[in-house]
Amino acid sequence: MSHRKSRQRPTPIRSASSTPSTASTALLPLGAMLLAGSMSAMAQTTPSNTLPTVTVREQAEVPEGKDALRATETGIGKGRQQLRDIPQSVTVVTEKLIDDRNLDTVKEALKNTAGISFLAAEGGEEDIRLRGFSLQATGDLFIDGMRDPAFYERDTFNLDRMEVLRGSASMLFGRGSTGGAVNQVSKVPRLITEHQVDLTLGSHAYRRVQGDFNIQTGESSALRLNAMVTKANNNGSGASLDKNGVAAAYRWGIGERNEFQASIYNLDNNNGINYGIPFIAPRAGAPASELLPLDPKNYYGLASDYNDGSATIAGFSHIHRFDRESEIKTQVRVGQFKRDQRSGAIRFAAAGFQPGGVAANLTNFGPSTVLQRNLHLKIQDMDMVQVQSDYNGKFEALGFKHEILAGVDASREEKTVYAALNAAQGGVVPTKPRTTIGTPSDGASVNEASRVLRVNNQYVSTGWGTYVQDMVQLTPTWKLVGGLRYDNLTGDYDAFAIPNAAPGPVTTTSYRMKVSEVSQRLGALWQPNALQSFHASAGTSFNTSGDAYSLGDSNVNTPPEKSINLEIGAKLDSADKRFTTRLAVFRSTKLNERNTDPDLPVVTLSGKRHVAGFEADISGRLSPIWEVYGSYMWIPVAHVDKAAPCPPSGACTQNTPGERVGDRPSLTPEHSGTVWSTWQLTPKFRFGAGLNFRGKQKPTRSEFHVPSYVTADLMAEYRFDFENLILKANLTNVANKLYADQLYPGHYIPGAGRTLQVTASLKF
Repeated sequence: MSHRKSRQRPTPIRSASSTPSTASTALLPLGAMLLAGSMSAMAQTTPSNTLPTVTVREQAEVPEGKDALRATETGIGKGRQQLRDIPQSVTVVTEKLIDDRNLDTVKEALKNTAGISFLAAEGGEEDIRLRGFSLQATGDLFIDGMRDPAFYERDTFNLDRMEVLRGSASMLFGRGSTGGAVNQVSKVPRLITEHQVDLTLGSHAYRRVQGDFNIQTGESSALRLNAMVTKANNNGSGASLDKNGVAAAYRWGIGERNEFQASIYNLDNNNGINYGIPFIAPRAGAPASELLPLDPKNYYGLASDYNDGSATIAGFSHIHRFDRESEIKTQVRVGQFKRDQRSGAIRFAAAGFQPGGVAANLTNFGPSTVLQRNLHLKIQDMDMVQVQSDYNGKFEALGFKHEILAGVDASREEKTVYAALNAAQGGVVPTKPRTTIGTPSDGASVNEASRVLRVNNQYVSTGWGTYVQDMVQLTPTWKLVGGLRYDNLTGDYDAFAIPNAAPGPVTTTSYRMKVSEVSQRLGALWQPNALQSFHASAGTSFNTSGDAYSLGDSNVNTPPEKSINLEIGAKLDSADKRFTTRLAVFRSTKLNERNTDPDLPVVTLSGKRHVAGFEADISGRLSPIWEVYGSYMWIPVAHVDKAAPCPPSGACTQNTPGERVGDRPSLTPEHSGTVWSTWQLTPKFRFGAGLNFRGKQKPTRSEFHVPSYVTADLMAEYRFDFENLILKANLTNVANKLYADQLYPGHYIPGAGRTLQVTASLKF
């Protein structure tokens, strides 16, 4: 598949009112410092005009995760906390697990947590489901605690770990889903000089070179560089890979009173795309309800289809430590994201184009079955500016120990979406040729560069929020957690319409959304000893109608959806603290889900759904040579309680928007999970094996289910006498299982087939 970079985009249409207020933004870190300073002052039991010198150095380092599948700390709660002190479920995918299983994308890493499923969205966006509720790729993914708002194929080359917070998270992060939040933790410079280079070769001409270089430049300063180049003619499920990334961070004052870091990140994706292949009917006239019996690596798109994108993020952070128990961290981040996707949904051609003039089904399916390749493009730019200050501190007041988290944040996001002129408007609309099942990768292409682009719409979102949470030590074994957050959001959306006759005037339609919301969190912790922690919690979340960066007559005045998550859980460590078990039962309810009213062209909050289930994580060492990680979720209860009414005719069909009362929500398997285990058989040889499994689930608005699946992975690693050289082989999907990885009503994206990759790692 070819990729062309000589594409030009028209100048976005901007209004004078979209210019950010730099003065107010610049004051936010100062405001947070004043807040933190007042809290620290109240916490002082002995007045003093000067504070003693704080020198913590390496104690301030977060564990890297290279040597363990088990984690004990997290930063997803806005400050460094012990996992046992968070009254909510958190799953941590460490760097060791990422390396062991060769997880080179965030999406693949997410598959190593239970309760995750994926929607094959219409525009190619990754709509992730957790506990049966949506995690929007634009709203619920974070980098180091700050929102990562754009659509792009995220890579793991600069990740130290990935943290999944389960359940409502708006008290910490603002607008967000009921399912939870995903925090990508970046690698940071450390006070050590150490380097690692990895070379991976594998099936489908897969080549990946990754370098991690950490250089100590002074007594309290260091530089870290991470770089990656990946190429493959197929990712195992029909899409080629061609991507590169680089990240650099310089950190100084490490562990001292004032610590700083400046960073830059760039990722370029010039990949192919498998938009998906259609379901097939088992017989003539039956609904489409089967997976095509095809090799998953078969590609039926055009050679000219592609999914290009880039992410460039610059950041600066400052940590001020008031003492060993309190600090404030201020971050400023600027990002620019570009996406250019030219693809098309594959569908069966009409009966008139099929052999014998009969619609395709399993009884007549074969190499001569004809496929239709449709035109589709998704071209968009996004610019963002974010400022965030978070304070965390411990002190005693009114006879109790307190641990405070508090902060403020502000952001501005501007998204511009492009469309192509149609023939009536003077554009060139190429026709994609059909193909057959027996001729995958036929090399056909069209000239996508000839399409004339225009600005279709523009969305500018500005918002700010402030929060405070207190964890009070009531007794030596009981803690109470309470938190509140206020968010104020404004969204301005402009749609630009061109008449179907050229030339003609551009018509602009503008909409504005304003949201003010309060989110709550309440929890209790019982910690009878250092090995056991039990919790109960309740938290709320909200989603705005403009979360997808789109407004119109139907949703501009629709209030936010609201949700509540209830949870009871435990975190249990073994006596030697080398092994941890996490357990939880939960009930998540979306109280007023958006639905489209069939009688009126408006979105209403007429829906309601809930899920209830059990989940468990295990991680750590069962013995000095046996290490294990597992994540499992069981959702026996998943129910649509209220839904939009059927049309006036009273007949609901598969094409009726939304789901029906009594349905099990789509993309909500009853059982899901993963397990990974390694054995150090000899000082030089280590072996690993694992399973990924998902129960049956149905695509959105569908009456049928796709089957459950289990895939198995193997790993073998050998450490040479030259102990810094390691050779590792990974065999994934050992049985070459055919399964649906991402689902949509009309199509699915297959999971990768059997893949072999061999990695040589050199440390020096």
